[in-house]
Amino acid sequence: MSDLLANGVLIDLIMIGVLFEAAALALLHRRRGLGFAPGRWLPTLAAGLCLMLALRAALTGGGATQVLFWLAASGVSHGCDLYLRRPRAP
Repeated sequence: MSDLLANGVLIDLIMIGVLFEAAALALLHRRRGLGFAPGRWLPTLAAGLCLMLALRAALTGGGATQVLFWLAASGVSHGCDLYLRRPRAP
């Protein structure tokens, strides 16, 4: 188990699972109109994926620059998410 974590395979598998789930949710919304539109949850998903990429970079020896890049990208995605969730004037 520690080998899967050390070489990033476990993080890769989790990210693949998240992307399959996102595709299924988008397809469900598109075909049946169920759930939220992807525009509402996509920034949240992007922020989470960027955090997973930062973790993967840290575990596999990607260096501080790569980790900081993914953390910054996660912050930008989170900022976009907050902007989209802000209250709007009537």
